[in-house]
Amino acid sequence: MPATITTRLLAQRVIPVLRLESPEATQLAVHCLHAADFRVFEITMTTPGALALIRELAATYPDSLIGAGTVLDTCAAQACLAHGAQFLVSPCSVPGLTALAHRAGAAALPGAFTPSEVRAALDEGADVVKIFPASSGGPAHLAALHAVFPDALFCPTGGVSRENAPAYFAAGAALVGIGNNILDRAALERGERAAVIERARGLLNEIMQRSL
Repeated sequence: MPATITTRLLAQRVIPVLRLESPEATQLAVHCLHAADFRVFEITMTTPGALALIRELAATYPDSLIGAGTVLDTCAAQACLAHGAQFLVSPCSVPGLTALAHRAGAAALPGAFTPSEVRAALDEGADVVKIFPASSGGPAHLAALHAVFPDALFCPTGGVSRENAPAYFAAGAALVGIGNNILDRAALERGERAAVIERARGLLNEIMQRSL
């Protein structure tokens, strides 16, 4: 199962990292992104009602992968898995997170920034290593890590955008995480779903084409 989930993550090439102010805004964002052909979503644990949202979205969108982000300890990891999260993402090293995820048939994307942290994540069996915050080192930092760990699957997150995503792929990213700027927030707040969908679909198509 973790391998299958990882394959689906890699196929989309970009994970929307949703950190919105309410469950309602998150539900609307996922609705629009799903209509724009996204099938992978990361709901951060800083989102109000995150656990209930994960369970509800998993039931509403059975064709999609619903993951939990900003998972900071194993207690939170267990709760996310119990609510249906299919992958766990952390901004840092969380000993035991990968083992918990794998026992539940889920994938693990622990965070790292230094070579030592990457090595530790790989030793624990990480499916993908999240490089965070990506903006602190930029594509050059990722390229240096990729040179040392050429077989690792890296997902830079934090400051990644439509404009700089190609540079991260050129540096060795297997996929990228993009935060709320994946959405037209003003249009979302006005309830202009068509505009949100159009922007998101354009971003997805551009990234898919430019990451090949």
